[in-house]
Amino acid sequence: MISVIAPVYNESANLEKVYGRLIDVLQKLNVGYEIVFVNDGSKDDSMAVIHRLAQKDASVKYVNFSRNFGHQIAVCAGLDFVKGDKVVIMDTDGQDPPEIIEKLYLKSLEGFEVVYARRIQRKGENVFKKLTARWFYRIMQRITHIDIPVDTGDFRIIDKKVVEQLRRMPERQKFLRGQISWIGFNQTSVEFEREARLGGKTGYSLGKMIRLALDGITGFSNFPLRLATLSGFVFALIGFGLILYTLYSRFARSDYEPGWASQMITIVFIGGIQLIGIGIIGEYISRISDNVRNRPLYIIRETNIH
Repeated sequence: MISVIAPVYNESANLEKVYGRLIDVLQKLNVGYEIVFVNDGSKDDSMAVIHRLAQKDASVKYVNFSRNFGHQIAVCAGLDFVKGDKVVIMDTDGQDPPEIIEKLYLKSLEGFEVVYARRIQRKGENVFKKLTARWFYRIMQRITHIDIPVDTGDFRIIDKKVVEQLRRMPERQKFLRGQISWIGFNQTSVEFEREARLGGKTGYSLGKMIRLALDGITGFSNFPLRLATLSGFVFALIGFGLILYTLYSRFARSDYEPGWASQMITIVFIGGIQLIGIGIIGEYISRISDNVRNRPLYIIRETNIH
């Protein structure tokens, strides 16, 4: 049985088209299937469309959140409810072509627990989005201790044993592509061309992309903390050099402004590195605080999964 997890946020214009293409692909594979839509607090008619689909097709399941909890949390909710032996994660905006599921599934039958879709082209996206995505994945590869594949999103098929391990990872700041890489097992990829959105606007604003990047970096790398420590040493050395220069100016050249050196050393060097260090440490502490509170990861308004 194949389960498809499809997070939804303001995708009423695209849901029926994506559903129709999904059904065509899943029926072609000749396997049992279910489609789990997770409505992440949509403000449009997405939930009404999902209700209609569920009424006419028993394979359509849904989880309706009480508010918007975020894309990664929506996927995690789907992981909590799916029953399939293999699970597909995909978006509902049309950028993840349902037709690629057949390639993912057939590749998984070769003995791979994870088969992710690697983008070779990103249609319908501006230069800024493409460049920042490219830089982010390559920086992540360099600063993390795990191998997170470049040019990949959450579009992939994973085995049930991977789903079971993901359920055991309780952190609130989810970065699923990093978590799946951390879990291990046999992983490979298939290439595809990412399509432009079928309609509507993306729910992933610049702010959300930055938060996802921070979750990925702080969740899988201590490099920012090490960078703060190294910066402290560098600025301390610069400050020490400035002290020597000040002493030289005072006693050898008798050419200096009273108070200038101490202000420069204290404010620019020591103060600057302290603020950088405090900010980086604060990012980690805030994430620890969120996890210590142990609040529910999400709240469900309604579901037809029993």
